[in-house]
Amino acid sequence: MGVYPVDTTWIDRAVSAHQETVARFARDHAAALAEAAQSLVETLESGGTVFFFGNGGSAADAQHLAAELVNRFRAERRALRALALTTDTSVLTSVANDADYRRVFARQIEALGRPGDLAVGITTSGRSPSVVEGLQAARRLGMRTLGLLGRSGGEARALCDRALVVAADDTARIQETHLLIGHLLCEWVDQRLSGPTEELRARHD
Repeated sequence: MGVYPVDTTWIDRAVSAHQETVARFARDHAAALAEAAQSLVETLESGGTVFFFGNGGSAADAQHLAAELVNRFRAERRALRALALTTDTSVLTSVANDADYRRVFARQIEALGRPGDLAVGITTSGRSPSVVEGLQAARRLGMRTLGLLGRSGGEARALCDRALVVAADDTARIQETHLLIGHLLCEWVDQRLSGPTEELRARHD
């Protein structure tokens, strides 16, 4: 049996595109990311809840990041108030069936959100109607808003107190950068809020 060369150029291209996308975001938006991370910490320190939401791969990111806060990222610390609005199939399907899919996140924000909470909308296009309506609902309630967005940021950008926009056209590269952004947000939370569990509990009781 002959030995045929293995084509790895497609891997090299994808890795290079990933590295370029991440490097460009870090170069252009490091300060905005630091500000967003501090907003997340301030919300949690004040007893607020962080709500994550998005569709498809962004829904998976929402669940991933909520889990990092409720459970742990790297450091041992108290559980933190975070919820992904993408997991309750009864709520999601009832709103989509009885009203409109655009309302699936907004309705939950209206039920659960409070002034001072933080809504984190994730959309690679910046134009997802359900994410846009979720952010609109959060603003009406006096919540803080943060967007993990892609391309130009779309309609969602103007609805965010802080918008972290990955200026790329490839959805996969945007999603990869969103995950890095999410982990960096969690890393700052760990740095600021980790410590002896009893000490943290006493501070917030």
